[in-house]
Amino acid sequence: MSTPERRPATLADAAEIARIWREGWRDGHLGHTPPALIEARTDASFDHRAVERVPQTTVATIDGDVVGFTVIVDDEAEQVYVDRAARGSGIAGLLLAEAERQIAANGHSRAWLAVAAGNARARRFYERSGWVDDGGFDYQADGPDGPIAVPCHRYVRDL
Repeated sequence: MSTPERRPATLADAAEIARIWREGWRDGHLGHTPPALIEARTDASFDHRAVERVPQTTVATIDGDVVGFTVIVDDEAEQVYVDRAARGSGIAGLLLAEAERQIAANGHSRAWLAVAAGNARARRFYERSGWVDDGGFDYQADGPDGPIAVPCHRYVRDL
């Protein structure tokens, strides 16, 4: 495999970001989130949110192909996703390190992210990466009719 690279996302990346996000979200969230959120996460919702978040998104590429992305909002690593075919390749660690770098560069001394309570694979990854489970809380996910409370764990990392 070629060396992965990171770069700011562009609108041309949005369709691939949406595909990776949609597949990854379903892998980690189905069975772990309220029915209202599952209903709200249509293909079109991922397409729309991928375009909307391009300015806050960094992609990881291999040979020019997008294989993962991260979205940073203030001190939150809001999204970290890797294409199914690239899982286990180190891309997630590369993206998480980039998220930490960006959050620190924005003047924050601590980063946080939310993980669906039942997403054991993601929780193990963050813990192996030095993040600490700061406890359960209800994440307010965007929904078509307002926020949807999602049982999550808040993971934090001092930068």
